[in-house]
Amino acid sequence: MAGVLCGWLNGEVRLSRSLVPGSFAEEFSNGYLFGELLHKYGLQDDFNKFSQSRVASAKLNNFSLLEPTLHLLGVQFNENVAQDIMTGQHGAATKLLYELYIALEKKRKTKLTAVAMEAMRPTGPAKLKSIGSRLKSLTPRQADLQLQQVSEHFEMKSKAMEDKIARIHISEQQKVQKLREEQRAQDIEKHRIGRRRQNEIMAKIQAAIIQVPKPRPNYTIKAIEAQKLLKKKREAEDTYKEINKFEKSIAGRLSAVYKTTAQTATELLNVYSDDEYIRKIQKRLEEDTFAREQREKRRRKMLVEQLIAHEAQEEAYREEQLIHRLMRQSQQERRIAVQLMHVRHEKEVLRQNRIYREKQYEDRRLKEFQKALDSEAALAKQEKIDCEEQTIKERERHEKIAVGRAQARYKKHYSICWEVINQIIDLSTKVGEYRILTNNKIPMKLMRDWKEFFFSEKPIYEQASIHPLPNEPSPEQLVELNKMNLLDEKDYGEYKSMTGEWCPTEDNSENKPPHNNNILGHVLRRLMEIFYPPKPKSSLPVFPSFPIKGCILGKLFSGKTTCVKFLEKVCNIQVLSIDTLVQEAIQAFLKNEMKSEHSLISQEAESSVKQNEVSIFINFLLFNCQCHEYSEHLNLTCSSNCTLPQLSVRAQLGAASQKLLKKGKSIPDELLVAILLEAINQTPPEMGWILDGFPMTINQAKLFEKGYIGVDPDEAEAEDMNPGKLSLVTDPRAPNKPPVSLPAFDVSVLLDISDTTVLKRMKDNNQNSDAEILEEKIDLVRDQVLHRISGFLDTWPKLENWFSVHQNILVKVNAETEESLVCKAVKEILMGEIAKKQNRSKLFCSAQEKLPGKKPLPVTSQDLVPSVPVTPPPIEPGSDEWIYVDEPLPKEIPDFLVPYWENIENAYVSTIKVILRCLRDEQHSIIYYLAGIRKNFQDYLKRPDLKQEFVSQWQSDFNSIADDLREDEETKAELHQRVTDLRDVLWDICDKRREEAEQECTDIMSDGWLLDHKGIAINHFFSLMQVEVDRFQDTKRLLHDYYKAMEGKIPTDDSQNFTRLPLLDIIDIEIPLVSVKLHLQETNITKSKNRGILLKSIKDENSSENVAATFGKDENLISDTWQTAVTAVSDMVRNCLCADTQLPSKSKDCEWDYFSAGLPSNVPVVEVSPVPLTSEELKKQELTLKIQQEYFAALKHEEEATKSRLDLIKEKALAYIEELTVKSEEAYKDMEKWLGARFLAEMSSVEKLIEIGRHHIECSSKIQYEMTLEETDFFLSSDVKVIPDPVPPPHVPQVETSDSGTLTISQLNTFHKQFLQVAPKGFIYKKVFIDIFIEVINLNLGTNYLPDAWMNLTLPDLQNLTSAFTVNSELIDWRRFLLAAAQPWPVPSLTQLLKTLNIFKSVDVAGSGLVTQECYMQVGLWFTGNEDLNSTKDCTEPLPFDRLGCLIKFFFSLFADTRKDPALLNYIEMLLYFAAHSDPVEGVYRALSIAAGTHIHRKEESSLVCGVKYLSKILEDSNDAFLKYTDEGKISLATLLKVFRDGASTDEDNHRFSSLEKEGRYDKHFIKIYKKLGTEDLTPIPVELLLKHPFIQDLINRYQEYKLIVSIAFRDHKLCKCAYRYLHYPRNIVYLDTVNLKCR
Repeated sequence: MAGVLCGWLNGEVRLSRSLVPGSFAEEFSNGYLFGELLHKYGLQDDFNKFSQSRVASAKLNNFSLLEPTLHLLGVQFNENVAQDIMTGQHGAATKLLYELYIALEKKRKTKLTAVAMEAMRPTGPAKLKSIGSRLKSLTPRQADLQLQQVSEHFEMKSKAMEDKIARIHISEQQKVQKLREEQRAQDIEKHRIGRRRQNEIMAKIQAAIIQVPKPRPNYTIKAIEAQKLLKKKREAEDTYKEINKFEKSIAGRLSAVYKTTAQTATELLNVYSDDEYIRKIQKRLEEDTFAREQREKRRRKMLVEQLIAHEAQEEAYREEQLIHRLMRQSQQERRIAVQLMHVRHEKEVLRQNRIYREKQYEDRRLKEFQKALDSEAALAKQEKIDCEEQTIKERERHEKIAVGRAQARYKKHYSICWEVINQIIDLSTKVGEYRILTNNKIPMKLMRDWKEFFFSEKPIYEQASIHPLPNEPSPEQLVELNKMNLLDEKDYGEYKSMTGEWCPTEDNSENKPPHNNNILGHVLRRLMEIFYPPKPKSSLPVFPSFPIKGCILGKLFSGKTTCVKFLEKVCNIQVLSIDTLVQEAIQAFLKNEMKSEHSLISQEAESSVKQNEVSIFINFLLFNCQCHEYSEHLNLTCSSNCTLPQLSVRAQLGAASQKLLKKGKSIPDELLVAILLEAINQTPPEMGWILDGFPMTINQAKLFEKGYIGVDPDEAEAEDMNPGKLSLVTDPRAPNKPPVSLPAFDVSVLLDISDTTVLKRMKDNNQNSDAEILEEKIDLVRDQVLHRISGFLDTWPKLENWFSVHQNILVKVNAETEESLVCKAVKEILMGEIAKKQNRSKLFCSAQEKLPGKKPLPVTSQDLVPSVPVTPPPIEPGSDEWIYVDEPLPKEIPDFLVPYWENIENAYVSTIKVILRCLRDEQHSIIYYLAGIRKNFQDYLKRPDLKQEFVSQWQSDFNSIADDLREDEETKAELHQRVTDLRDVLWDICDKRREEAEQECTDIMSDGWLLDHKGIAINHFFSLMQVEVDRFQDTKRLLHDYYKAMEGKIPTDDSQNFTRLPLLDIIDIEIPLVSVKLHLQETNITKSKNRGILLKSIKDENSSENVAATFGKDENLISDTWQTAVTAVSDMVRNCLCADTQLPSKSKDCEWDYFSAGLPSNVPVVEVSPVPLTSEELKKQELTLKIQQEYFAALKHEEEATKSRLDLIKEKALAYIEELTVKSEEAYKDMEKWLGARFLAEMSSVEKLIEIGRHHIECSSKIQYEMTLEETDFFLSSDVKVIPDPVPPPHVPQVETSDSGTLTISQLNTFHKQFLQVAPKGFIYKKVFIDIFIEVINLNLGTNYLPDAWMNLTLPDLQNLTSAFTVNSELIDWRRFLLAAAQPWPVPSLTQLLKTLNIFKSVDVAGSGLVTQECYMQVGLWFTGNEDLNSTKDCTEPLPFDRLGCLIKFFFSLFADTRKDPALLNYIEMLLYFAAHSDPVEGVYRALSIAAGTHIHRKEESSLVCGVKYLSKILEDSNDAFLKYTDEGKISLATLLKVFRDGASTDEDNHRFSSLEKEGRYDKHFIKIYKKLGTEDLTPIPVELLLKHPFIQDLINRYQEYKLIVSIAFRDHKLCKCAYRYLHYPRNIVYLDTVNLKCR
């Protein structure tokens, strides 16, 4: 399968990378080639978004883009498949490629176009987002991947080292084994020598042994045994003889019986009896019984003899055992002597072996020691080389990473610039559009809105419609909502602050924004504090003021420790390293450090500082720590604070750290921060401190900030969103927010260094490591370095944002320079920060000294003079000196009033935003409407008319007058009268068009749009007034309920008295703004008035004077509504005043007199008899009066603020209506102006036409060119002649004549129709073909069906003709016959055929292989019609016949499928017919080239066939230079079947080679050949390899279907030569000698 996919991707698809079967997992891991593959098939339109990078983000992007397309094709694809491919799982990419191959092949077979596939493409990106998120969760980060690659690399390196060590160990074992074998061989040799010596010793011992004579053998026993054996042999011989004798007798009897039987065969047949046969059987049975008895006797006799012999042997054995026992004592003595000698010999051997082994051990130790030294040296050298190579590789990898980061930064900056440019372009185009719409008068409000969008990075053009808004809005709709909210906030801010669009005009500059209502602000703040009680704040930690507080950050080997050591020596700064502090804390715990040992403060100071320390460290840990283990430990230590002696804080923290480290856990950030804070607390105040490499994460930075300054950054951001915040009013006496605390650090220094420099310094550090570094135990291997670099790069962006954006204290220093320069730069930064801090402290101290007040002036004599007592002015309520009434309130009052005020604020803000948004939309609709009516009216003026018809008719009549009558005066007078009539008609048309345009203009002016939109705008401004009145009423009610509750009274409900301003009903009720409708009604009633008076009245109504009057009515309406709102507010205040002070509501003067008095004591009261009041009653009365005074002052302030807002709304409403009226008036005036100019231009063009006509009348000449009157232009069209030129006589039609027996086009068409009717699919039987020909020859009398040369054909000639067109079948391809009969036509070269094929393929966009007749005629063939068809001088002479052009049309009808509408031509099938050649083998090669689409060479044979081949080759090479001939192409099975058969249908009349299918199909043979050549999956194979196969060679040599048959008209020799000369070498080609050519 991999081979098939490789052939498909490399050959057919032609991807940008060449693939081999083993490279699928690596090449397709990033998804880029999948996108390219789908892009080649036109399914991946967003291929430009694909990335060739192999980083994790690029892979995630590519596979997210692939997912919808793969689902469209029906390929199974999810996040697991994507992860397997990205991680390079074996077979994952191959499986997906195979599924893609199947799906794309199905698509190609179904012939789906790109438009159909596009229609099937899904539209929603929701699933893409979901799979993108799942892939993102499954895909590791790029840093993790790089870290994994580095770790895998080092694992492979360590594995290689292990393998190397194992090989060394194996070789050592082999050497030891060899030594052991050598030792074993030596031991064997020694053993052999020892055995030999032992044998010699044993021989000597045997020689020394005394020989004891053996006893005489017992000859009696042996004699008995010999007799027994002899007896047995005799019995056996006798038995054997008897058996032989018996067998011979039996054989003799049988032979006698056989002979007797043979002699008397005839007699036995005649006298045969069963008794004789039974007797023979009985005799045979008796003989067998006797033989068995004899054998049994012999067996029993033999067994008895064997038993006797066995007993004799047992007896002899017992005698031998007795003799052996008697001789055993002497043998034991000999054995003991031999053993003694052997032991002595072994001792000597052992001593010699020990000496030899010790010598061997000594040699081996020396060899092994030398070998170990050599191995160590080699390993050290190899390790050094590997380290250098690894460093180079790591440097290159990090350089690539740096390049990738630079590219990412460039892309980021590019995207930012691109967005800015797009916004600038959008802004420019938007301004241009509105300049056209507003006639270069863009409102400033729109420009400010677009500027806001531009600076907020919002799109200026509308992205999507939000009306109506769905439940789940799209991203574009969310953007539009954000834009709308942005403009709402901007407009509301301008309205609230009375700036921008809502700024008062210069005439009303006194109307300034109202001041803050301090009384209302105090009331609301008090209610909010009751309803939302403030949270208790924790005590802030107390640290002494240090000269400098800083930290130095950077990567590993950036020089942090070097810099802090330098600063500690030079600047007297305390350096705090977190590693050192943790070790010191653990040591303090192990030494049981007590508080008395660690601190030198006294017991009194200790008791005062105890709470601070616990709050800083212990409580910090208990509240912030998430680790349960050491929090419990700290709780236990805290609980034991009362006992003495107690551990110090550092010891307690060290205990918690040690407990975690013993469990194998890391120390949390909270505990590290606590250790740092405790160390800072112990630092002397006169010394600054600086942290070495801390904080390392954003969490550590925030925890340190919280522990040092006592403010949580996350909680500080959340405080701004707390409930109870007032937006409409403020309380000036509210406690200010605590001052923003300074950050924990004064400066943060980053030592910036590249990764390459880090690796270089690591390498130098490893090479130049000294004893000091070894003592400090710094073993930094490459894995750890890379891991720490990756960790720093992951955490630094957030830290950089924290120090640079939030705290603005980050300073970067280039750490790649020399060490001294880096230390000097850091020192300058710290010293500068110390100087700034000292200056700030001096300025703060001087400001504090000036705060207490002015210095006392010296006392003069004038001051001692007693002054006249002056009454101080009364204190105004709400001023800074005013003391507010804060009597207790019932609980229900805040619970009711606070939500009530929040609803007031929300309703006020939201309603104003909605109204302002409606005003914005109204402004846009006005602009578009006015621009629309302008454009529509201009288009209406340019509508077509009938003037040109009258002009053309007059010109035709004028030119139709005879020339001899033009000089007659009466005729001229008549023509002048006709011109005058034409002018009147044209003037009438112009007057009618003018009246229609005036009517259209009047309809536009009177359509009521201006009235409606004025009413809508006025309603919006009335709604604003209503909002302000509602705010005042709600505020009055809140103040009333609040102060009544403080007086102890029950608040009353006065919601029924709320004022409502009426709006205009613009639908049912006519707005009395303009009087247009009244005039229209009057004109409808008085129908007797003519149309001119009506138009004049309408124009008068829309005149400037009437518009001014209408605007005056609008102004009166707005002023009346404003006056109603102001009066309602004043009445509410007066009613409230009269109700609370019990004053008569006589006039407004009472109210203003009361407020001007300032104190309620000035209110006139009725004199009554004094009633004594108690002190409590007096206090209550004073409290009541103060409450009333404060309440009335707040109401007066609200009244003034409301009236100020109402005045502003009135002013803006009048300006808005005036601007709308002016714009409408300008639009109407422009329409009238355009109408007048148009009418004058039309009249001018008519005058020009009349002048031209009278000129031709006086000149007595015809008007040759057409007179054109288009709109306002008149001209004579020189391109159109009214008087036609004389028509030339027609040519004689072309007639084709038949020369030398050539079939004419009409005859070919006749044959084609007959064959098509009999066999529409192209194949016909020989007999039917001959019958048709004979019928045509016999019936050719007067029909001209055949040329004269064809009329003499006999039946044998026809049979020979049919045999020429049939090879292996009884069927004839009549298309092939007609193609040969149509000769002569230019025989194409292979280059011309391939060029024609390529042109057809370029026209066939769908790739179906079919073209229509229109495309066919447009493309043509390799030849065209006759080029020298010049017109004859005499029109009566016939034109030469274009036979070649007619042949091109005939070939389409011959090969096209006329059953379809329109007829379609399979151009590949047609070109296969034209591939025929005089040499059938060459014809097969030409057909193969056409089917494959490329040139396939035929290997030239040594024999000289003909000079035509050589010349045709030259012609092919010179005819077209763009084709490249190579033999390196590949051919598929389908292409091969196209050449030798068309499809697998069994229909006889379906294709060219159906006859071959009956005899035997080639597809099975071809499949076997392909499999034999190594392509089991039938992938394309090289043509050169295929052509070497014997079957293919034999098939090509014997295949005759591609042999070009010469027409029957060229039978004689002379015609044959001419035909060949014309066919093979047309036009300007050197003639060849064709004398030796033979006719067919």
